[in-house]
Amino acid sequence: MESPAKAKTINKYLGSGYQVLASYGHVRDLPAKDGSVKPDEDFAMSWEVDSKSQKRLNEIAAAVKDADRLILATDPDREGEAISWHVLEVLHKKRVLKDKPVERVVFNAITKQAILEAMKHPRAIDAPLVDAYLARRALDYLVGFTLSPVLWRKLPGARSAGRVQSVALRLICDREMEIETFVKEEYWSILANLKTPSAEVLQAGLTGFDGRKIGRLDIKTGDEAETIRRMLEAARYTVASVVSKPAKRHPQPPFTTSTLQQEASRKLGFAAARTMQVAQKLYEGVAIGGETTGLITYMRTDGVQIAGEAISATRKVIGQDFGDNYVPEKPRFYSSKAKNAQEAHEAIRPTDLARRPRDVARFLDPDQARLYELIWKRTMASQMESAVLERTTIDIDAAGAGKTATLRATGSVVRFDGFLALYQEGRDDEEDEAARRLPAVDDGAPLALAAVEGKPSAIEADQHFTTPPPRYTEASLVKKMEELGIGRPSTYASTLQTLRDRDYVAFDKKQLVPQDKGRIVTAFLESFFNRYVEYDFTASLEEQLDRISAGELSWREVLANFWRDFSASVDETKDLRVSQVIDALNDLLAAHIFPPREDGKDPRACPTCATGQLSLKVSRFGAFIGCSNYPECSYTRQLARNGDGEGEDAASDGPKVLGTDPATGLEVSLRSGRFGPYVQLGEDAKPRRSSLPRGWSAADLDLARALQLLSLPRDVGAHPEDGKMITAGLGRYGPFVQHDGTYANLGSADEVFSVGLNRAVDLLAEKRSKTGRGRATPAALKELGEHPSAGGPITVRDGRYGPYVNWAKVNATLPKGSDPMAVTLEQAVELIAAKGGGKAAPKKAATKKPAAKKPAAAKKSASRTKAKAGGAAADGTS
Repeated sequence: MESPAKAKTINKYLGSGYQVLASYGHVRDLPAKDGSVKPDEDFAMSWEVDSKSQKRLNEIAAAVKDADRLILATDPDREGEAISWHVLEVLHKKRVLKDKPVERVVFNAITKQAILEAMKHPRAIDAPLVDAYLARRALDYLVGFTLSPVLWRKLPGARSAGRVQSVALRLICDREMEIETFVKEEYWSILANLKTPSAEVLQAGLTGFDGRKIGRLDIKTGDEAETIRRMLEAARYTVASVVSKPAKRHPQPPFTTSTLQQEASRKLGFAAARTMQVAQKLYEGVAIGGETTGLITYMRTDGVQIAGEAISATRKVIGQDFGDNYVPEKPRFYSSKAKNAQEAHEAIRPTDLARRPRDVARFLDPDQARLYELIWKRTMASQMESAVLERTTIDIDAAGAGKTATLRATGSVVRFDGFLALYQEGRDDEEDEAARRLPAVDDGAPLALAAVEGKPSAIEADQHFTTPPPRYTEASLVKKMEELGIGRPSTYASTLQTLRDRDYVAFDKKQLVPQDKGRIVTAFLESFFNRYVEYDFTASLEEQLDRISAGELSWREVLANFWRDFSASVDETKDLRVSQVIDALNDLLAAHIFPPREDGKDPRACPTCATGQLSLKVSRFGAFIGCSNYPECSYTRQLARNGDGEGEDAASDGPKVLGTDPATGLEVSLRSGRFGPYVQLGEDAKPRRSSLPRGWSAADLDLARALQLLSLPRDVGAHPEDGKMITAGLGRYGPFVQHDGTYANLGSADEVFSVGLNRAVDLLAEKRSKTGRGRATPAALKELGEHPSAGGPITVRDGRYGPYVNWAKVNATLPKGSDPMAVTLEQAVELIAAKGGGKAAPKKAATKKPAAKKPAAAKKSASRTKAKAGGAAADGTS
């Protein structure tokens, strides 16, 4: 098993004749360095076992030696199959299996019945499924470790690229571009409030005027709307037709991974990652009646079908709770409409439908209870009777002033609620499901205008403007990716998390807002690797991977075909100049970084020198806008706004004067540089400046807050032990207090201005107690191995001034833009050697033969040479 919690539960079900061990997830992975996948060696892979996994594998190997057989029971998906394969490969290498039988069992739920049933039907490891895993893992590695270095070289500050990650980011960025380039259109709606012969009021919308069909956006001006309104106010109204039709609304299928993430986002406000975390707990089980019981089936699935016995149980509970009229005559069967769906597993459902949410709520935390209830209701509703509606359409003729018009009123009423009695699917547009009943009227009945309270006229003519498409939410992005066939639903949560971790995307009121760093990466990939971020290409590759899992394609052939073209595309960028990259990004991102100016002037004209052209610039800290006349003109600003403007360059059109410093009489201004907004005192050659700390908004900054920033660092007080001053300030890693070389972090930037002496002394003492000295040696990020010639471990660490490699007492800083996790042992040795370290230990000196006597002249010359060398060394000029 992967999980120790599952292992413990399953051991109870199987009894003392079995020993169930946990692998704690994957036991091997590809090392994060070049050469882990070798295209030139038929895509051979070098797997690595970390120290924790090695301990688990040793425990498994020891248990196998004394066992009759080995049963691999990891999760019933591709990753679970891969874990079993990895464990088996390691055990073969350890030579502990010998002739012992090896079986693979899978189960969809952690219940006693499911476990015992699975044990009766063992099988071999699914080789095509493992092949699909190997292909995916190799592809993701090759794309990431090939594209990312290109980004580091051509776009300093960029973090990484990925096969699915980059396409998901493109979706978000493309939507943002649609929003920015959207041109709103004016349109008018016209509604008539009409009274029927029974004195009831109905509202009808205009559908035609003077022989012309009128659509939603067809009335463009207020004058046209006013002409129609006046005609309608003088018109006579007659019911042209009344049509009532029965309609049914059918329930949605049970949850897949994707639809569960979408609904949990809409209804519960869960992020995709949170949904999967909670679902994992429900799957692994909770203690009920003294026994750990799995509450839902496996939560990583594309399937929408559920087992026959579960359908029967569902129908039984529906009859008990709602009545027999809510149970359809025949069970419902579903098939997936998602592109590339794999339906080998059941949908997500409760393991026991009779276990109602109210029965288990006391055993769960609030989030678990809410998610279980959502899954239970969706499963129940999927087998309930359809809702029966009656939809009514009333068409109305209007005539007057020599013109005619047509209007329409629509409404519906629920005749039988069916599954709606239990569950209603959430929708992004929050479509109103409440029935709107229309009054009863007959064909040919006359209608009259009806006054409505609060309305100046019975005819409502309202102005509207079209709106851009909304930004993606996690739910809508997951839905779009599934529709396009990009990635697998089980990976969506981790993909979104990666985009957040890389600072490519931020969340604003549940919306995904692309950050400038993400937009630049996307623009670069679209310009120079467009094929590999195309939606159709990514979906086609996903389809090939699915065919590998079905045994229809060779995984090595798929990789070879991909790598041939991909590596050629990468090679084409080797001679690419950064200036070419900048020109392409300037064009592609023009709408974002050079939006039209209100005065109609050239948006790329420098506002400071007037002769320079603004252009995108890149540095190791990220991108900014600068003038082409640099260094003569030092104008810089941040890129265009992100989201609602938070963090936007507050002084993109020049400094914003906040006031005058009462102590010096100098102006205090808010400005923006390549690293963000900052405040400045005066206009000297080297003026006093301070960046705005994280969490401070340029839009909210006033003179008092600016003066606080300019006053830093601040003296807190003398340390009681040695009398040396303790200071508080803002640094690269945030707010701090400092004393005699020891730094201790503060909780927030505001605390820098209020922290007292006692608090500062306590923080510094706590920091020293943890480190044993003023500054701790950074923990190793990665162990590379022993020095090949001199011995001793070489590690990668993250220091105060960035990542570096360490050997003995030698520290060698990594080149700018390098990924510390991708450094190889060979690269580290070269860096250490360049710092003068890593020379082989001197060999034992050989026995020297007596030297022949030198002539006196030679002795004198050698003596002078030696003296010169000694003098040079003493002077420090050698």
